[in-house]
Parts: sequence; structure tokens; C-alpha cells
Amino acid sequence: MRRALGAAVACAVALSLTAACGGDDGTPDGAADGRPNVVFVITDDMTVDDLEAMPELASWLTDEGTSFERAYVSVSLCCPSRTTMLRGQYAHNTGVHSNEGTAGGFSVVHDEGLESSTVATWLRDAGYRTGLVGKYLNRYPQGAGPTYVPPGWDTWVSPVGSSEAGYDYTLNHDGRLVAYGDAPEDYATTVFVDETIAFAARSVEAGDPFFAWLAVDAPHEPGVAAPEDVGTYDDRRAPRSGAFDRVDPSAPDWVRDLPPLSAADREEIDDRYRGRSETLRSLDRELARLADELDGLGVLDDTYVVLISDNGFHLGQHRLKAGKQSAYEEDVRVPLLVRGPGVPAGATSDALVANVDLPPTFAELAGADVPDFVDGRSLAPLFGGDEDAPAADRAAVLLEHWVPVFTTDGGDVDQDALIDAIGVPEAGVRGEGPSPPDYAGLRTRRYTYVEYVTGEVELYDNEADPDQVRNLAATAPRELLDRLAARLAALEGCAGASCRAAEAVPVP
Repeated sequence: MRRALGAAVACAVALSLTAACGGDDGTPDGAADGRPNVVFVITDDMTVDDLEAMPELASWLTDEGTSFERAYVSVSLCCPSRTTMLRGQYAHNTGVHSNEGTAGGFSVVHDEGLESSTVATWLRDAGYRTGLVGKYLNRYPQGAGPTYVPPGWDTWVSPVGSSEAGYDYTLNHDGRLVAYGDAPEDYATTVFVDETIAFAARSVEAGDPFFAWLAVDAPHEPGVAAPEDVGTYDDRRAPRSGAFDRVDPSAPDWVRDLPPLSAADREEIDDRYRGRSETLRSLDRELARLADELDGLGVLDDTYVVLISDNGFHLGQHRLKAGKQSAYEEDVRVPLLVRGPGVPAGATSDALVANVDLPPTFAELAGADVPDFVDGRSLAPLFGGDEDAPAADRAAVLLEHWVPVFTTDGGDVDQDALIDAIGVPEAGVRGEGPSPPDYAGLRTRRYTYVEYVTGEVELYDNEADPDQVRNLAATAPRELLDRLAARLAALEGCAGASCRAAEAVPVP
């Protein structure tokens, strides 16, 4: 099926994209006006280890492209991360700090006018057809009406409410509400891929380059797989890293006194892991079908396919049963896989990259203008294999987290709303475990450094202690702590070009 990248691979990424490789007229076979297509796949709560559940991905994406081994999200939570991937801004600049509350969810993005300038509007202005299929932002379309379509999207197919259960959901299909039931063909992942294929086919027929944003539910709870994949991974159990069911006395208060995992806890964690893996196996099959269809349309080799997760997920590490939001590696490191014109096949990149970089990357690939407010940097040179490019000079990624805030008209905390949103005050994902206090931190090539609002500090040497169980904050040299604190202070208040400048200053 899948053709080798051939001449497209041998061609270096042309940043202006005016001299792309291809036919005698300089236009790639199957590409529109010499510019590449982009298919952007966002999974939900997926870890790097979860890639093991997707064997077909290797044949057409991993083996034919590049894996970024140091890819991070700045906020390990759905809505802030997805907003960052729409705007190319850190969450302290978007103002979207959580999934709900006065500083979280779709309503903040909508009410603050953030949708007026996103990667969709930039690429559409540059002549691309744009399509979003799948999950948009948490709480969409709250306050905007069920048929609301944000600016910049030519095609819009997104759930009104949740489709995470796999069946029995409603989609806003370009302003028309369409209900889906419980038949096999109604399985949400299948429907989302069907719609993405249809969007790509329409674009190819029209002769337009396209940008497809495909946001799937897998492997998010409740972990509903296609019928043929149920039971596929019954023999698996969650990974047991050195951090599994382990908390060191040096850990901060919010995890230090967590009890050991019980036998029932471990069984539940393993059940969750198997369910998550099954949903990813279903996604694996559907993405392979998408690749086949793009190949049949004659555009696979001229299309950048980029896969990332909105955040990672912990399952028993640091005695945290299930969830995200921490600064630990399980929660902030994510898979990032790329294939496309000029992308080295079967390669890995050691560059320190983040979700904030993807919007300016897509803009550069498409020849679109990038607004001055963008914090991230284009990774296009890295897509072309240039590990010495300025894009590789980042020395740190900013990590951020805020506890959701709920206030009444009088400005007081609405505890009932807080409990309804996250289980109990200061609870984690739907009440399944503790959530960290507000924090800001750094992930450098070697260290993870975190400052909590409580005054506590965490410091991990990820080379010596990759499981992050020995907090060195109390024993590390003062000079090291001061350098990390100064770099964090610069990034916490950065905006636009100042973020890129602060990230490039060498740190340990």
C-alpha cells in the first residue's frame, strides 16, 4: 500500500515552500499549488508508553518519520493544552488555566475572543481548507449555542457534549446537529476518521491544500473500544516503573503521605490500563485506514502527519492512582510523531520541544503569517532533520498548573461548584486522587524544577533519577537552584519573543 516517501524524503524542507520537490513544474505529486497538506492528530491522555498498543502505527508513521523523544506539554490538562495548540501561547498568556471554573473551559476562550486568531484562521487566510473533526475544547459549546462554529474552519464536525463513551452522542456538523446511536458504524473514532477522509477528499478534488485537525477520544476514560478490540489486551498490566507505588520522604506534602497502593488499587489500575490500550488499538486500525485513503488520493507523501497527546497520564506512579496535572514526567511528556516531505524516516530527534511550538510550525509549513503574540517557535527545520537549527536551541520548557477557581457573584469560592467539577475540594481527576497545588516549573534537558504556591520546591536530576523519586531541593547547590529559579521567573512572565529568548538561555 504505502508508497515510500521517495523524492519527497530526499528533498529538504523548504521553509518558504516555494521550491518543493516533485514534478517537472516543481509541484509535489498530489499536492495543491506546491504546498503540503497537514493532518494533525491529537489523542487524549496518552503517554509515550501507550504507543506499544498501536502496532500498525510503526509501519506508516514511526518507521516513515521522526519521533521526538523530548516532547512536552506546558500544562498537563486538556483545555489549557488544546488552547495552547490553537494559539501557540503558554497558558499564562491565553488565560485558560483549567477545564472548568472562572479561568477554564471553552467559555473563557470564546468570551475572550481567542478564537479570532488561531492556527485555523492563519492557514485559512493563507489559502488552506481547514477542518476540525472530533473534540474541541472542554465544555464546548457552553454559552455559544449547540450549532456554533468557531472562526477559521471550513469544515466543522465536533461533539456537542461528550463522545468519550464511544456511542450515543451528537455532532455539530457544520451547524447541523446529527445524532449517532450504538451501531458499530457509530463508533466515534470510526466516524471521526470517516469525516476526516471525506474532508481530505473534497479538498483534493477542489485542488486546495488542507489542514485537518483530528482530535480523538482515545485513550480517555471510560476506555470504550470498538467491539473487535474488546479483550485484545487482557494479558497486559500497567507499567511498573521505579516510581510505581513509591513516594520518597523528600516529596512535597501533597504526595508525601499517600498510602501504599492496595491490591484492589493495583487491580483497578491494571483494568484501566487494559481499557485504555484497547481504545488505542481501535484508533491504530482507523489511523492506518486514514493513511491508506490519503495514499489512494495520491497525497500521503505530500502530507505532514503529526500525532501528539494533549497531556500524559499517571497510573500508580508516585502512589497517584490515575490522572494528570502533576509536573512529573508521566504527565508532562507526550508522544510526538511526524512524517511528511523531507522528514527523515525511522529517525529520532533529541530536541527539546513543546505543544506551544506546533501552531507556528504549521504556519511556516503553509507559508502563513504568524502573529506577534505567539510564544512558541517553528519546528519546521527540525522536521527536515536539521538538529543544529535555531529551533533546537531551547534549553527549557515552562510547566504550569492552577487549581480551578469557582466564585460566586460576591467573589467567594463556590464550594458546591468545585465539588461538582473535581469530586472534592483539592481532589484530582474526578476525585480519584490528590491534585497538586498551583505551581510553576521548568523541564530542562537534565532537570525538573518546580515551585509550589505553598513554598515547597522540587528538583529532580532526570539523568541520575529518571523515575523522579529523590527530591534534591534541600541538598542541591545554591547556585543551581538560583539559576533555575531565575530562569523560571523570566518564563513565568514572558510573552511572544521574550519567551523564545528566555528559553534559549543556557540552563543546567
